[in-house]
Amino acid sequence: MEIPAINLKAIVFVHWLLTTWGCMYPWLPLSYVWGNFTILAIAVWAIAQRDSIDAVLMFLIGMSITILTDIIHFGIYYPSGAIVSSLFRFCAGMAILSLILKPASCFFVYQMYRERGGEYVGFGLPNVTPNRDSYQSIDQQNSGPAIPPYSQAGESKAGPQAY
Repeated sequence: MEIPAINLKAIVFVHWLLTTWGCMYPWLPLSYVWGNFTILAIAVWAIAQRDSIDAVLMFLIGMSITILTDIIHFGIYYPSGAIVSSLFRFCAGMAILSLILKPASCFFVYQMYRERGGEYVGFGLPNVTPNRDSYQSIDQQNSGPAIPPYSQAGESKAGPQAY
């Protein structure tokens, strides 16, 4: 099953729209606004330079970090037990929807990173794929002279030669 190609522009536009709608009501701090829009600015850099691996990797890492920071922001600043307006509910819903879509966006951005020539980011973990260059196939025979497994009775062996 092939993974569908999602355009980076579409990902950036959706997250920009949801972040803008999430910030219409002043319930989140400026760190939420600065963090998300900075990552979207890095995404614009990734769009502008189509062959840049660094731009896509920085966007991917930034999106991963904003997943954690968004959870912290929502946990701290979401009002508990208060009567809230419909504007607040809309803004909170859009910000939460943006958070829900971020893991899928990270997956698609990682696919773009691989398409641009990026390698698996292991973060210092050992590589689990074995190097199969040193293995010898059992289907191939050695090209050297064949050594008979036994001696035939009619053959005479020559003794050691003196030099």
